[in-house]
Order: sequence, then C-alpha cells, then structure tokens
Amino acid sequence: MAQDNLAPPKVKAKAPKKASAKEASAEQTKDLGWPRSKKEIAEILSFLRSAYPKARCGLDFRDGFELLMATILSAQCQDKTVNLATAKLFKRFPDARSLAKADLAEVEDCVKICGFFRQKAKSLVDCAQNLVARFGGKTPGTLEELVTLRGVGRKTANVVLGNVFGIPGLTVDTHVKRISFRLGLTKNVEPERIELDLMDQIPKDLWIDFSHQVIAHGRTLCQARRPLCSQCQLTLCQART
Repeated sequence: MAQDNLAPPKVKAKAPKKASAKEASAEQTKDLGWPRSKKEIAEILSFLRSAYPKARCGLDFRDGFELLMATILSAQCQDKTVNLATAKLFKRFPDARSLAKADLAEVEDCVKICGFFRQKAKSLVDCAQNLVARFGGKTPGTLEELVTLRGVGRKTANVVLGNVFGIPGLTVDTHVKRISFRLGLTKNVEPERIELDLMDQIPKDLWIDFSHQVIAHGRTLCQARRPLCSQCQLTLCQART
C-alpha cells in the first residue's frame, strides 16, 4: 500500500538578482492583505465548493500508468487533445511493458496532435522503461519515487497521487499558479514556493478537491487573458481591479 509521504518541495536558495517583471508584480500581493485571514480563506473555499462541486480530473484514465502518461502529455496541451491522443496510444500500448519496447516513431504517431510531441514521446518511452526496470511495470505510490521518473515533476506526481492513490497533494499548474496569485494566496511565482504557501493555508483534506476546483475556475471564469469577473461572485481577487 502506498504511504502518505508528503515531503514539502525543496526550494534551493538563490543568489540575489535583479527582480524580473513577474517577480516585481508578485510584490503587489501585499496590497491584498497577504497572508489571507482564515475567514477570507474559508470564503474562497466555500465559493469553490459551491461553484464546482463536481470538479474532477479532466484526463481519461483507467489506472496509474494511464494517468501518469496522460499527465506527461498534458504539459501545454488541453485535456481534450490529450484524451484523443491517449485513446490511440493505449490501444497500441496498454501497459508500461509494451510501451517500454515501443518504436519511438510509433509513439510519436500516436501523440503527434500534442504540442512538443517528439520530446513527449521520448519521455513516455523512457518513463515506461523506468517503470519496468525499477518498479516491475507498476506505477509507484510515493512522491519521492514518482519524481525520479523521466518527465515527472511534482505537479505530475501530485496528480497521480491524488487521483489514483487518494494521497493529498496540491497540483500547481498554470491555472492554480495564476489564480492563487490573484486571490492573494501566494506572493511567489515559482511553483514550488506556491505549493508551500498553499500547503500552509489550505486544509490537507481539501488539497485534492481544491486543485480540481481552482483548475475548473481557471478554465470557466478566471481565464488568463480575459477573466469573466462580472460572472464571478468571488470578490477577493485582484483581477477585479
């Protein structure tokens, strides 16, 4: 049985440097009352629960192997596109052992509708080979093991842990990163630091649902270029200003 190993992300210390535009803008969160009060966080969580009660992972999968491969493909790619690619991929290569022996050109043909498909196809095959060589073809159930696989970072690992093993984790994708900043839940721009900020504020038993709900909010209303603030009832957001 997978152990609930929730080691916080390791953030390397960096030498002082001139602030980038994104880092400078992050300082604006102090105008939002960083850090948020417990009352404000409760208001945010209540809104997300009521607005997206059925939010779930948008990737199609039947087991840990399929979700792991699908999540690797999902980088800078919409879930619906990934689902089209994986339907073809898993029909040819239904498990780690078959994918580990696959011809790279065949894998590329399956996933060519995804961005950066050549790089991703290589990551898929390499990851499958890792799974076979080190884990008997099974998807490991700890973050420490998952992040050692080719193409797997903390975001991908947390997606697998939460949706396959039920182990709480926070998925800091582009939506969670953007909305966490807009809501004043973080003043950082690096995913690892954002994850730490959220771990400190969001109850652990809500981490999985919170990730799904924020992603749904980002796709539905709080979009990157043009947030639909007039349709959103959440007032604790700097996008409104």
